[in-house]
Amino acid sequence: MISLKKTPVREQGAEERIKNFTEVSLGYTEEEAIKEAERCINCKNPLCVPKCPVAINIPAFIKAIRDKDFKKAAEIINEDSSLPAICGRVCPQETQCEEKCVLGIKGEPVAIGKLERFIGDWSRENNINFTVKSDRKNEKVAVIGSGPAGLACAGELAKMGYGVTIFEALHEPGGVLVYGIPEFRLPKETVVKYEIDNVRKLGVEIETDVIIGKTLTVEELLEEEGFSAVFIGSGAGLPKFMGIDGENLNGVFSANEFLTRSNLMKAFREDYDTPIRTGDKVAVVGGGNVAMDAARTARRLGAEVHVIYRRSIDELPARVEEVHHAKEEGIIFDLLTNPIEIMGDENGWVKAIKCIKMELGEPDKSGRRRPVEVRDSEFVMAMDTVIMALGTSPNPLISSTTKGLNVNKWGCLEVNEETGETTKEGVFAGGDTVTGAATVILAMEAGKKAAKGIDEYLKVKNK
Repeated sequence: MISLKKTPVREQGAEERIKNFTEVSLGYTEEEAIKEAERCINCKNPLCVPKCPVAINIPAFIKAIRDKDFKKAAEIINEDSSLPAICGRVCPQETQCEEKCVLGIKGEPVAIGKLERFIGDWSRENNINFTVKSDRKNEKVAVIGSGPAGLACAGELAKMGYGVTIFEALHEPGGVLVYGIPEFRLPKETVVKYEIDNVRKLGVEIETDVIIGKTLTVEELLEEEGFSAVFIGSGAGLPKFMGIDGENLNGVFSANEFLTRSNLMKAFREDYDTPIRTGDKVAVVGGGNVAMDAARTARRLGAEVHVIYRRSIDELPARVEEVHHAKEEGIIFDLLTNPIEIMGDENGWVKAIKCIKMELGEPDKSGRRRPVEVRDSEFVMAMDTVIMALGTSPNPLISSTTKGLNVNKWGCLEVNEETGETTKEGVFAGGDTVTGAATVILAMEAGKKAAKGIDEYLKVKNK
């Protein structure tokens, strides 16, 4: 009899984990992974596979786990993804592969993400490496950005035999995997660095502290540095604000800055000199995964944290798991609430946030009910820090320094969705710099598509 319930995953208790930055989820043991894999009914027409952006053969790797052949499971995943331990932790499986699991009709779907994480972790712990690649080709390809799109593109091109160099603006490779997602969701030293090293082992070179558009231009990469094609995977790191009074006060952060100080610059550690300030009360404005990351980080730094979101809990865009963990950790959700002013003291520091109550009206273009202000419902909450988590857009540096590179009205690069080709010959792009802020796995999908597009482009060019 197949269980209709997932095998539970062990976690740190809420009271303990708010005092540290150690990973919340402890993952499956071998016995737990096999038990969960035994729930998979190995559908003849698996609907989970088409819902995986990188098309992992999910039934096959789960069957290998069931058969206790973990190395085979790792080999199957590696055919389509070079970042299993990362994706197993941060992908929204509940709206992708797991959403289509047949078991989910009458019970809970197979925990595909947790099983992928198990195999990724098992591979690391057993030092399993996959470095198979084609014969070396003459052409070199430059990849801008070492986030998930850049890593996926670089890894695929290296497997095809191309010489690949990644140019990263920051001092550590990894992009959003390093500066955006907190340690308690995605450990950097163990998980992220290991999987980046696996990409390096394919022959990919990574140069850090290189800002394309300043240190080098795209044209210089193509015309002077000997690269036959360029992939732009520079992400969407330009934060958005509300445009309300008080946003320039001391103590107002973008979520990007706040998380980068903590994650990349280790401001949460006492032995690092990077400054970070929360005070006693923190307001996080927004309702996505980044808002949850910022709120849960501030909570671990000792603050009382309020998440301010203008719609109801049903419209909250963050993953259910992240909201659940945030609530367990004592984070307060002020829903149907919208800031209208940030108030400061005589020294220019945040002292309060003025908000107005909202109610839901008719659906807007997104399909969600539009929030409408409730007259005469303004109120003030004392705050020491305000973190704006309202989304991001691409930095215009590359597009503004590259002739022939078209962007849309949101500042995102225009591309052919299937090949990643931009409006400039030899230049491809994918990930958040094309879509705006999205998920790790969608960026990886774009990187893989672009690698195929680059390969086809160079083959035609060299005929």
